[in-house]
Amino acid sequence: MSDIVERYDIPEQHFWLHGTRSGPAVEFDARAGMWNVYGYPELHEVLGDPATYSSDTMRVVPKELLPSGDDFSLEGFITQIDPPEHGKLRKLVSSAFTRKVVADLEPRIAALTHELLDAARERGRFELVSDLAYPLPVIVIAELLGVPSSDRALFKQWADALFQRDTEISLNQSAEERSADLQATMKPWKEMSGYLAGHAAERRRQPRGDLLTRLVQAEVDGERLPDEQVVNFAIVLLLAGHITTTMLLGNTVLCLDAFPEQQDRVRADRSLIPDVIEESIRYLTPFALLGRATTREARLGGVTIPADQMVMIWLAAANRDPRQFPDPGVFDPGRDPNPHLGFGRGIHFCLGAPLARLEGRVALDILLDRFGTLRTVPGDPVQFISSPSLTGVRRLPLVQG
Repeated sequence: MSDIVERYDIPEQHFWLHGTRSGPAVEFDARAGMWNVYGYPELHEVLGDPATYSSDTMRVVPKELLPSGDDFSLEGFITQIDPPEHGKLRKLVSSAFTRKVVADLEPRIAALTHELLDAARERGRFELVSDLAYPLPVIVIAELLGVPSSDRALFKQWADALFQRDTEISLNQSAEERSADLQATMKPWKEMSGYLAGHAAERRRQPRGDLLTRLVQAEVDGERLPDEQVVNFAIVLLLAGHITTTMLLGNTVLCLDAFPEQQDRVRADRSLIPDVIEESIRYLTPFALLGRATTREARLGGVTIPADQMVMIWLAAANRDPRQFPDPGVFDPGRDPNPHLGFGRGIHFCLGAPLARLEGRVALDILLDRFGTLRTVPGDPVQFISSPSLTGVRRLPLVQG
């Protein structure tokens, strides 16, 4: 792994890429005021027990770290909701991501990929993220949701402001740090909420055949969803619906640049593409960590975690646990089985995983067709996202031809 770290100048925050981690699988970070879980079996247990490890993490965050109630609500924010409400909300959109619905998108995904690559060729240079890995999934999810894909520069601005920050995650911030963090978060959040609220209001007046219309017309227990629930649900779909694929595609291409022998194999046998994608998700896990809050005292990894504690579960570290993955630092698409946790597990398993996998498979197949070799540009360095919660490239220039 040291070669990969040096070659691409991977940030130190991505500690799981800097060699096999030593230390306990579960430990308390007194400085940050929270628990960290790094081990695969321990994460497996946490993700499979939502009754003990709640997704409603906001209830254990000190009130001074949160925006005021008038400015901020997580109503309908499905990643922060526990059963039974979670199941009811998830059911509202699950039909939009069935195997058949997703499979029917393949021609559109292929056409968009060719269009975006044609446009890049005309410009005479190719940077994977801005030219393909970002616009492709954002156009697809925007069309599904029913918002203009031409607004994708706005979506990227909001996503970058919310996710691509290198601040350390902590419950013990100073007043100055709290104020700066809240200010940095609330501006894009308010802008995005206002934007989607406007489109939701328009759908109430003029329904269409899109996901946003489905949300504004949906009923749970005989009642329509409140406006803030509709907006927050739409925010999750818009953000998660493109960020995962953007990182997945960039990371997979980076792995093929780093390991040209694997690129030769998959170029010769395209049936290997799904295995290459799965191993890239394990090797460079896009969403590196998730938060949970204990509802009761829990025994995990040989230690006792009290009730009402913040627990950070490091998916990226668990996907490199040698107890589960032999030679975890080796990029091996032939791993069988490869039960990585890159899309989570259990009731919160990524709703859009089938779509992300399809977008990655279609785009990578076309890239292999249109590029003689996928390789980075000498002297034009790859740039990683600096946020400790994400593993992905923000800039990946490739040699044309």
